[in-house]
Order: sequence, then structure tokens, then C-alpha cells
Amino acid sequence: MKLAVEFPSVSYREGGEAVVRLAKAIEDIGFDQLDVFDHVIMGFPTPTREAPMYPPKMPIMEALMALSYVAAVTKRIGLGTEVLVLPQRQPVLVAKQVSTLDTLSGGRVRLGVGVGWQESEYHALAESFQTRGRRMDEAIALIRAYWADEQVDFQGRFYTSTAMAMEPKPPQGGRLPVWIGGGSDRALRRVAEIGDGWLATAITDPAVATRCKAKIADYADRAGRDPAEIGYQMMLDVPPRDDAGKRFYAEVDRVAARAAAVKAMGFEWGALNATAIFQAGARSVDAIIEVLGRAHDAIRAEVGPA
Repeated sequence: MKLAVEFPSVSYREGGEAVVRLAKAIEDIGFDQLDVFDHVIMGFPTPTREAPMYPPKMPIMEALMALSYVAAVTKRIGLGTEVLVLPQRQPVLVAKQVSTLDTLSGGRVRLGVGVGWQESEYHALAESFQTRGRRMDEAIALIRAYWADEQVDFQGRFYTSTAMAMEPKPPQGGRLPVWIGGGSDRALRRVAEIGDGWLATAITDPAVATRCKAKIADYADRAGRDPAEIGYQMMLDVPPRDDAGKRFYAEVDRVAARAAAVKAMGFEWGALNATAIFQAGARSVDAIIEVLGRAHDAIRAEVGPA
């Protein structure tokens, strides 16, 4: 089982040096992947919309900028987004940004994408919330064309490129992995039809995980794809919103047991949320590093090597 860490934006409060220290520590501890979550902005509640899922003033570093900073101080660890809200971004620019990151990091990038949930964020970025799913499907195809093709001629409903080129190509080329988040039936079908893997939220019922994976396999068969080629990653726990949730990462034995349960569900990746570690009481970068080290050791003792 491989292990990813969702990087905590809150680390910026101790300065850029602390961000570097945390990124290096995550690699040195032995984690396989460092992911950064994405929101550009968060909305306050208004008379016409409910409060967002997270506090409006929650600190969030821009995902691709943060990854470029981390790439410069690491050597081995995979770098990715978990997940980039792709339809609220211009896809050709995303293709260029990710290609550059892959080039400068030596081919270490995995792009995780999702359609998002915050309509006000789409509006503020002048993008349509209602067409986000259809635009994401098209955007993924366009991005891959720019990564792989010498000349890009693309005619879609939402995006068009005529006789265009993008260089340099990423070291991984068109094989640069695109993993897809989300738990809706449409998201599962998208994983099966065009994704390299599924980024699942925390699922505690093995029967639910089995049904979701079976749906992906069925959709993949219908699309003429080999289901065995699709990867699976699950969050070990959802972002905590109550005291019980905040205690999860305070007890590394629970974390290790949960990783074993995720592996037993057939997921070859498990993801730890370092922001939740902060919320569980590790209120400094050094404290987060200490918990991550103990959690990694406990998980490896429980599930074995990657």
C-alpha cells in the first residue's frame, strides 16, 4: 500500500522555510505522494446561499504554485493535486502549468481533478457551474492532446485549438496520470471512461466501496478499457467537523487500523490529511512532522511495505 499526504496550507503561517521543512520531512519519512488541495477563494454566506463547507477565511495556498515550490526542494516524492477544480480553470493554461511542473520535477506529477461544489467560486472566476461536468470531460481530452501531440487540432463544444503546439512536453507525455475525484455515479463513470485512477473520499462501509469499484469496472468494460489499469486511492478519514473527528489523528493506532481496512477494501493507496492532523492538536509544523512520522511507522507495521 502506498501512502499520500494532503499538504496543509496552514503551514504557511510559519513562513516559507517551514513549508520547505515540512515538504522535505514528508519525503524523508517515506511517504510516496504529496498532494495539495484546491480552492482559489471561499464564499461567505449570503441571503441567497448557504455557508460553504469550510470557513470562508480558511487559508488555502494556490495548488500549482505550492507544488512548484515543493518540487524545488524534493527529489523523489510524487507531486499532485487532490483535487484541482478543473472546470473553473482554463485547460490549455493548466496543461502548460502541469507540463512545466512535470518537466522541472523530473516526471513526478499526478494530476487529480474534480468538478467541485462551490457555485459562488465558479461565478467569481467567470465560469459556468452548470456545465462543469461536460467541460471537465472535454478539458481532460484537450490537456492530454497538448501533452502528447506535436500539433493540436481540437474542436469541442466548449474548447477549440487549431494548429497549435506546446513545448516542452512533460517527461511523462500523454501518460501523465489524471486521477478523478468524486463519488457520484457520473464521477465513477468518468473514472472508468477517461481516468487513470479514482480519488475516493473516506468510505467506512466495505459494501459501499465494493459497489463503487464494481460500477467503475462495469463502466470500464463498456468503454473497452481494462478495469485492472485503474488505480484506487482513499482518504483515511474525512476532514474533521466535530470533536470525534478531530481525535482521529491523535491516535496513530486508529490511523494504522484504518489504513489496513482501506487496503482490505482493495485500495492500493491511502491518503492522510495533514490539515486534520493540525486540527487534532498538532498546532505547529514540527508537531505535524512528529505525528506524520509516528503514523507512517504505525501504518507500515500494520500493512507492510509499499
